[in-house]
Amino acid sequence: MEVYEREHMNTVRALSPECMVLLKSDGSFPLGEPGKIALYGNAARKTIKGGTGSGDVNTRHYVSVEEGLENAGFSITTKGWLDGYDAIWNAANKEFRAGIKRTIAAQGISAIMLGIGAIMTEPTYALPLDGEGDIALYVLGRISGEGADRAPEKGNLLLTDTEVRDILQLQKQYARFMLVLNVGGVVDLSPVVDEVSNILLISQPGIAVGDALADVLLGKAYPSGKLASTWAAWQDYCPVAEFGDPNDTRYKEGIYVGYRYFDTVDKAPLFPFGYGLSYTQFAFSDVKTAVQDSKVQVTVTVTNTGAWAGKEVAQLYVSVPCGVLPQPYQTLAAFAKTKELAPGESETLALCFAMEELASFDEESCCAVLEKGDYVLHLGADSRNTAVCAVVRLEENALVQHLHDAGGKPDFADWQPEHRKTVQIPEGTPCLEIKASAISEIIPTAPAIDEKAAALAASMTDSDLALLCTGAYNGAAGSNSVIGNAGVTVIGSAGETTGIFPEIPALIMADGPAGVRIAPKYGVDEKGPYSLDSGAFSEVLDLIPDEMIAALGFSREMLNEKRSGTVHEQYCTAIPIGTALAQSWNPAVCEACADLVALEMERFGIHIWLAPAMNIHRLPLCGRNFEYYSEDPLISGKMAAAITKGVQKQPGRAVSIKHFCCNNQETNRMHSNTLVSQRALRDIYLRGFRIAIEDSAPATVMSSYNLLNGEHTSQRRDLLETILREEWGYRGIVMSDWVSGNINKPDDKYPGAVASGAVQAGNDIMMPGTPGHQADILAALKGEAAYKVTRNDLERCAARMIALAWRLGK
Repeated sequence: MEVYEREHMNTVRALSPECMVLLKSDGSFPLGEPGKIALYGNAARKTIKGGTGSGDVNTRHYVSVEEGLENAGFSITTKGWLDGYDAIWNAANKEFRAGIKRTIAAQGISAIMLGIGAIMTEPTYALPLDGEGDIALYVLGRISGEGADRAPEKGNLLLTDTEVRDILQLQKQYARFMLVLNVGGVVDLSPVVDEVSNILLISQPGIAVGDALADVLLGKAYPSGKLASTWAAWQDYCPVAEFGDPNDTRYKEGIYVGYRYFDTVDKAPLFPFGYGLSYTQFAFSDVKTAVQDSKVQVTVTVTNTGAWAGKEVAQLYVSVPCGVLPQPYQTLAAFAKTKELAPGESETLALCFAMEELASFDEESCCAVLEKGDYVLHLGADSRNTAVCAVVRLEENALVQHLHDAGGKPDFADWQPEHRKTVQIPEGTPCLEIKASAISEIIPTAPAIDEKAAALAASMTDSDLALLCTGAYNGAAGSNSVIGNAGVTVIGSAGETTGIFPEIPALIMADGPAGVRIAPKYGVDEKGPYSLDSGAFSEVLDLIPDEMIAALGFSREMLNEKRSGTVHEQYCTAIPIGTALAQSWNPAVCEACADLVALEMERFGIHIWLAPAMNIHRLPLCGRNFEYYSEDPLISGKMAAAITKGVQKQPGRAVSIKHFCCNNQETNRMHSNTLVSQRALRDIYLRGFRIAIEDSAPATVMSSYNLLNGEHTSQRRDLLETILREEWGYRGIVMSDWVSGNINKPDDKYPGAVASGAVQAGNDIMMPGTPGHQADILAALKGEAAYKVTRNDLERCAARMIALAWRLGK
């Protein structure tokens, strides 16, 4: 490893425990010293650093649990079990891959995403649990990724019979047993949760996962994470929430997502939102509340009352009064994490929010409003473990912002629960009053186009402007990459902007969000640079029949061509997945990881990192939930803002927050239509994006593949110009997701997105770039395409691209 790789691995190792969540503990851990340990489970040796697809990272090496334990001095007594499991898994995987290859051959290019995101369910087996010693770990793994959703089936969201049998047996057999969860999202633990005494969610924390776990087991580090999404039995999620229809998916549950549902209907989950134990214990005291104008502040003293060092998170929830608009039982309004507290040490935290942040969208008036009444403040350590600490009374209704009828409308009314948990206010609770006049109406400033960039755009031909609004491509076919591998300047990068204009620098983009994804090795000879290793996608290409390789812009001969140039390496660092970062409840952890990413972007010549991904964890079935942060928009927005700040403080580096918006399933992702009310859209699915944009000013936003209420997000002018730019004052560019030559299936209800639709809507560049994109834009100028594009539309998008190129490409 090079010096930067070791330094970055050490950074990730140090940060990872803050992302780990201790779900159950009987005091058996941490251990005093390494010794004999019995290691079981599908992820003990086949440990998962992160998810699959474009969010994967090509590292030189990452540390498995088995390796990490041995590095720490443990003697593993179950090598026979691990070898036996490997043989069983390899046989099952061989048949699984053969099945994918048959499916691709039968269904054509539209099925290629199966090879990227398909999940092999766990095989059944009967291996003896005969490891020596009185300490055992069972490491449960679940891989998920781009291109395929999860399913409520055994071996996927649910535990297999084999896993249940072995976990329960190990709990009985060993004096000290821990179930370790190496998963990207929720797993239904209901068959074992009551019996197992110690459960640690290590999530998928990146390159140093095994070493970081060993540190936690030995007490050299401690878990201080909290859940960023509710963990529940599958059957307990909101029953009206549709998922996975290839054509139309209706978000009938409205605003009742995650803990907003469970808390409102008073249904107990397995582990609530915000939950997490520690090796030590904490106490809250001396709670004080103050109001100034529309700002609310709660201070609390947190004391470590146990015997180990640790960190605690104070969480402030608010019950918004139900007036004309129905409300969930409570919503997260602020949070703060302590520094490391030694036993007996205290720290006073301040949790602050502005009342305007609690505004709800009123569809009838198209305004964000605060209704009069009592806003009840709950302080605690998770959403189900809080105490009322104050009431803030608003004397009359207050207008927060005039908005627009935007985003379209669904064909249903949002579901409302028949029975709601009521808020109980203890006698003597402090009551603070706020006048409606203290609420400031938000009046955004519309972003201006850079005058010099606009002048240059006005001087260019239609054809040149269309090139600026299309990703760079080579040859008559252009790029057909839908897997973020279309770059030509940096081998294995996701794509780039055109570089044919001397005065406008090309911008190179690399996928994320768990680190920079580029080819780990490439060569340079007299023909130029060429890839030596496509990393995670090499296995996918092996699944594709020869006749389909050309449709992806490759040839089998090109892939197998023997060239002998100078070899270069581009190994990058896998940071914790988005869900793990959110579990830190600490923006400083996110910013530290982003600092690391920015340095690698600079090293390898990347201008734009296609991250952070911040869609809401609507249900645990979404295949890309591992990339996303939380079911809560405040957590999502704050973590994404921290990532953005970390990257963009490095000159010439930028992010692209994605996927804007409602990209909550992978099933038929380029043609699926999300139907959602404007209330839910704004209060749940857009709110995190708004927070990130207002807090950190990301340079770019990526629109999503899906349709929103009947129109692609990249083609909704009311979404990109009205909401994003006019209402929020966003000043950056919008790029599409990687829309290659339209991959349509005969049974698709909706057509694919097109470049003309993007430009007229304010989606500034169509990626990854094909001649068809440019041709469609030019045809639209003549009124000969699906969408009409004016010269002003094209100049506006091109000017924004020019300004960004000047800003980043100096």
